[in-house]
Amino acid sequence: MFRHVMRSVVEIVPTHIVREGGGFKVRRPFRMGRVLSPFLLIDEMGPVDYGPGEAVGAPWHPHRGFETVTYLLDGRMRHEDSAGNSGELNPGDVQWMTAGRGIIHCEEPHEDFLKTGGRTHGFQIWVNLPAEHKMMAPRYQEVPASESPTVEENGVSARIIAGECMGVSSSIDTKIPITLIHVKMEKGSRLIQKIDSVLNGMIYVFGGSIIIENKISVKKHPMAFGLGAKQNIVDGELALLSEGDEIKIHSTSESEFLILAGPELNEPIERYGPFVMNTKEEIHQAFLDYQNGTLAK
Repeated sequence: MFRHVMRSVVEIVPTHIVREGGGFKVRRPFRMGRVLSPFLLIDEMGPVDYGPGEAVGAPWHPHRGFETVTYLLDGRMRHEDSAGNSGELNPGDVQWMTAGRGIIHCEEPHEDFLKTGGRTHGFQIWVNLPAEHKMMAPRYQEVPASESPTVEENGVSARIIAGECMGVSSSIDTKIPITLIHVKMEKGSRLIQKIDSVLNGMIYVFGGSIIIENKISVKKHPMAFGLGAKQNIVDGELALLSEGDEIKIHSTSESEFLILAGPELNEPIERYGPFVMNTKEEIHQAFLDYQNGTLAK
């Protein structure tokens, strides 16, 4: 008889505030290293309330070698790129941009939002690409809120950006297996989320608090640091999870969080600014291509 192995918390990573792009504030986990593969960056944008004329974004900048996922909760943004693509993001919208061999783009507040001001809140997450896909053709997958799959059950509501939750799956096409789920839970509710045992798993809490329940002691895990069988995660904390195939989550208040999972790529990472490749030579080539105008050709 198959027995599920419950994942537990092996490390809590706190966040700090940094400024990006044109000066907007983001909340970012302190340690974004190899342990989080394939995620290179998890930035919570805001929440911040802008007055008229105050909103800022990210002016023109290049990318190569990875994917950016922009998920907007509040506000209104517009984007444009060197290939002539353009569009806008409204609350609940998702843009999954695969930079691949190269793209130059900008992400700015929508001109109407800039005039009126208002609240901006959302996420930008960077997902690494394996070496075989780093130079693929760039592409966009844009999913408006009206088409983004959601599910509600027993005090739990989830938007499935990538992967599967409570029997509902995302339509996003990912080059590697990715789980990215936005969950809201009422106080006292519970969720059991399956995650393939070969994937790294983590949870980022950005509202309230939750408990990861585990019937098996985690003391044998080399990264457990003596954490017990019930581990509390609060607003502004990223929890790295042990191996296993299920997470049992209990909400101790109204809570809101992201569940993320993906494979360990086991490849060298050379990263400089907006370029993420496998060797220093590839980074140098990316800069040369950007300077001579061939990065996004």
